[in-house]
Amino acid sequence: MALTDRKIRFAEAFLAGKTNRNAAIEAGYSAATASAAGSRLVKDSDVMDEVARMRGLADQPAISAAPAAEARAEGQPEPTRYIDPVKFLTDVMNDTLKPPSLRVDAAKALLRSNRQEREVPVGKKEEKKNDARRAGAGKFAAAAPPLRVVGRT
Repeated sequence: MALTDRKIRFAEAFLAGKTNRNAAIEAGYSAATASAAGSRLVKDSDVMDEVARMRGLADQPAISAAPAAEARAEGQPEPTRYIDPVKFLTDVMNDTLKPPSLRVDAAKALLRSNRQEREVPVGKKEEKKNDARRAGAGKFAAAAPPLRVVGRT
């Protein structure tokens, strides 16, 4: 089964040293079924793979939060900043390290942004009004009203 946001939150709470029940409650499961959910999640292979991955990341040395100028001076690449949301969503969708649910959400948002606005179908009454406007234009258009001149004495 896919790794959901709840499962990721459970893995984070489990790594923090919480019991199965408390980790399940923190992840968003009901308190009434948290014990069963925690037991089930501990046996889930996707969750345990995520826990192992997080442990591996925790063992790596922390990256210093150096300012961008210092980072460039040391030859490190500057963090990617996105101006175009379509480019950002495309990168999130194609990133295999992100959870599948996040990648699917990015694809949905990207699909919505790329979809062109469709013309709304016009009903019979609106169609008649548009036809009347077109017929009343051009050669058969109503003349402009006469100008009123107020005499001054």
